[in-house]
Amino acid sequence: MPRFSVIVPAHQVQAYLPACLESVLSQSYPDFELIVVDDCSPDACGEIADEFAARDARVRALHLPRNGGLGPARNAGMERAGGDYLVFLDGDDTLTPHALRAVADRIKETGEPDVLVYDYARTYWTGEAVRNQAAAHLTERGPAPFRLADRPELLKLLMVAWNKTVRREFAEREGFTFPPGYYEDTPWTYPVLMTAESIATLDRVCVHYRQRRHGSILGTPSERHLDVFAQYDRVFAFLESDPELAHWRPVLYRRMADHLTTVFTRPDRVPRRLRAEFLRRARVHCRRYRVPGAPAPRPVRLRHALLRLGLGRTWRTLRLASALRRRTVKATARLLRAVRAVALRAHYRVQRCLPLSDRAVFAAAGERGHGGNPGALEEAFRDLAPHIRTAWSAAPAHHHTIPTGTRRLTPGTAAHWTALARSRYLVHDDAFDAGLVRRKGQVLIQTRAGTPLKHMGLDLRERPAAAGRTDFARLLRESGTWDYVVSANRHSTLTWERVHPGRYATLEYGQPRTDVFQRATPADVARLRETLGIPEDTVAILYAPTHRDYRRTQRAALDLERVVTRLGPRFMVLARAHPRHGGPLAESAGRVVDVSGHPSVESLCLASDTLVTDYSALMFDYAGLDRPIVIHADEPEVFEAARGTYFDLRDFPPGAIVRDEDELIGVFAGGHWRGARSAQLRAAFRERFCPHDDGRAAERVVRRAVLGQTGPDLPPVVPPAERRPVPSAAAGLARAPLATVPQPAGPRTVTDSL
Repeated sequence: MPRFSVIVPAHQVQAYLPACLESVLSQSYPDFELIVVDDCSPDACGEIADEFAARDARVRALHLPRNGGLGPARNAGMERAGGDYLVFLDGDDTLTPHALRAVADRIKETGEPDVLVYDYARTYWTGEAVRNQAAAHLTERGPAPFRLADRPELLKLLMVAWNKTVRREFAEREGFTFPPGYYEDTPWTYPVLMTAESIATLDRVCVHYRQRRHGSILGTPSERHLDVFAQYDRVFAFLESDPELAHWRPVLYRRMADHLTTVFTRPDRVPRRLRAEFLRRARVHCRRYRVPGAPAPRPVRLRHALLRLGLGRTWRTLRLASALRRRTVKATARLLRAVRAVALRAHYRVQRCLPLSDRAVFAAAGERGHGGNPGALEEAFRDLAPHIRTAWSAAPAHHHTIPTGTRRLTPGTAAHWTALARSRYLVHDDAFDAGLVRRKGQVLIQTRAGTPLKHMGLDLRERPAAAGRTDFARLLRESGTWDYVVSANRHSTLTWERVHPGRYATLEYGQPRTDVFQRATPADVARLRETLGIPEDTVAILYAPTHRDYRRTQRAALDLERVVTRLGPRFMVLARAHPRHGGPLAESAGRVVDVSGHPSVESLCLASDTLVTDYSALMFDYAGLDRPIVIHADEPEVFEAARGTYFDLRDFPPGAIVRDEDELIGVFAGGHWRGARSAQLRAAFRERFCPHDDGRAAERVVRRAVLGQTGPDLPPVVPPAERRPVPSAAAGLARAPLATVPQPAGPRTVTDSL
């Protein structure tokens, strides 16, 4: 019995059918059967199906004696299907690469649900692909599987059969079939979703929905568009057959009214001669199935009322007035934004004519608060160059993280542009502000966000999934304005100078943000653990996966509750999402605590006993602590294809390396995470990537870039082997975590700076 039965009805799609079938046969997941149903097509669809069946034993060609439409063709395919799950694919659409593998993995992960809903992208004849605008409803966050009552927003998705897979036994038990006529998906998808005991979502594009240049069947004017009324009769008849589904009637009434509105207002559907008939039948259906008091926004209620009353001309008049109002509001908003932008540009030009002052402006990627490499340098500026006044640019929500002695700036304001125009030093770990003009005498210090493992800069030109909308021309222009680039090690130096070419000087002095690690004392660590609620004698695992460019929904690849349950009460997990994640990584419950909102990742590192990550650059910082690191290298082939890495972690890991959750549990349960082999790997990793992280990296940068000191005037580097370890607060672990070295000048304590 195959895992999937892929059913492809084919009628007059001979130009697209080979690509459709090839997209299925080329899947990396091979456990499927492909049933091609020739719906008595007058073109070569039947011959193409036979050719593929002769070529591959997984293909079965089925020829129907007469044309019945998509519904009967799919029914014929279901009658001969033997797979665990049914996958429907139209003959002019295609599966995306690795789609079946992703579906199979998600089905296994969510416990064999009755229905799995996945995403699609519209592909145009120009080659453009546009993802479904309602994809946010497919988020994988939260419990799974679930019932429709738990996630009713799924009914806002396109109600088609080809964006979901259905368990065959469930469909057969409930007797689900497709009716004849247009809009045959409607009486299938609503009952399937409402009846399913378990539903799951996959936030991944699995289908490319072809938008033909000359339209599709539904985009062709025809009287068969009146079939939509019979299809909704079937939907409401199904509701009436089961009293337990009666509560769905208001929702389905609204969906029906919206659907009828769409069909009526589209000029390429109902012929002009039938528009009065369509409106009359729509009025009858709305009166028949309306549920008084059904909640809906006022504009929706008005639209439904006009449809119910058959006031077609009034409806069109209001639509035109509403469209005019929207265009007016948008035009006014654009005008105001343009006026403000012109005023700010003029203000910035004027400020650039004024003398520079001894000020420094700091910022971090994403307009985040004080921290990271710029945060460490800002502290060093105040300690070593007190004559320079400092300011931090961040979104207002992060102003509370900025020290009291530092000026707060909001990006995009006049004060912000004044500071950029007149400050002598500008420090950032990402792209500087668009529109910034480097003045003579200004010093731009680029700290970057850490040691690069993933491909960066110009290397992303061949990685479109990771590059996104990166403007490489701007990248080159900007790197040409930098004066200094801070580097943690030789690997970083060689990489930055190649992927961000420029005439800057590289300051290979270490990672400033890890200086705080070396200043920490056992008392500091104990206080941090107490604030995070970590009990004594508990091993705190910091779980910090990186951002996956090829996923829309960033989710934990590990079942953290299962991990801590298997490991026992001595372990707990601190789950930290990547800054680009957009939300918590896990629900805080029991011994799993989500710390994604914590303002200082350095504090989390100090408070934890070990790090579990995948491809995050945090491993390079954490290695300076000399605490155990475990690499969860899941999906290495996919990650390498989408983003790429500069070296294979499996060849040079900082500790134990695992591929799945069970291996991870075994590594911790068996003690290998902190064994002798792990210590050897970590020592070699530290020697290569943390040679300068002795607690004085920020001091070296400021002394060189601001005070002009060089060579013997800079603090000497303490080699990793000579750094005195400071134990963490958890008892019973064989560890040598971090070191203390001579302190940078200044009275603040570690916990103050964090």
